[in-house]
Amino acid sequence: MVWFKRATPSIRTTDKRDTPEGLWSKCDSCGAALHKKQLEDHLYTCPQCGFHFRISPDLYFSFLFDEGKWEEFDGHLRAADPLGFVDTKNYPERVRDTMAKTGKNEACRNATGTMDGSALVISAMDFGFIGGSMGSVVGEKIARATDRSIALNAPLIIISQSGGARMMEGAFSLMQMAKTAARLNRLGERGIPFISLMTDPTMGGISASYAMLGDLNVSEPHALIGFAGPRVIRDTIKRDLPEGFQRSEFLQQHGFVDLIVHRKDLRVQLAKLLAHMR
Repeated sequence: MVWFKRATPSIRTTDKRDTPEGLWSKCDSCGAALHKKQLEDHLYTCPQCGFHFRISPDLYFSFLFDEGKWEEFDGHLRAADPLGFVDTKNYPERVRDTMAKTGKNEACRNATGTMDGSALVISAMDFGFIGGSMGSVVGEKIARATDRSIALNAPLIIISQSGGARMMEGAFSLMQMAKTAARLNRLGERGIPFISLMTDPTMGGISASYAMLGDLNVSEPHALIGFAGPRVIRDTIKRDLPEGFQRSEFLQQHGFVDLIVHRKDLRVQLAKLLAHMR
């Protein structure tokens, strides 16, 4: 699996669950001690229990695109500060600090490449950047990924990994829900396939917009998917929630998720699905 190892040295993160650092990591689910080589060979999933660690867009691109080759586009976009937002620090400072700490520019990356020789566009979110939250830049990147898909007449895959809308941008962030949904409708009008891949977590305004609008909604195992978190819902309705509530398996049983695919099978399964949808 040489193609995967080549991509690994460029990954930088401070999120303990986003591509683990060091030689050994502990599985958050079963507690198994896992060597870095084991995680690399299993695409950052636990070989004991199947737990899926969060990974960055780079790694998804590396094993989904042919030969791990892709070309990024619109990577120059940066967040503005339309509200002059300040909490414990002002918003521009928070963005700069996050960029410096993670080596990433935003919570979404767009790339083009091929899968089984056919053109493909992937837009992937990154929880390591302010919780993968969707602000104006993320919404614009999703919109531009849709435009690129139309220009190339190529299928679009959006990989969601987000806590929801970015509160620092207020209503500007919420507007991205309608903007991305409207843009994705253009794909349907042209008969271009769109697959939504939901990973852990896919929450808030993400699940309430483009994440649930795929021609096929696919998920990694045991991903948290929903709008409000289970604790908020439980505290609001004052009732216990069903076993596995808001996990991908529960949502598949109730018709919100079409298919659950282990990360090691993602490339093969997505290629098969796209071949049938073209």
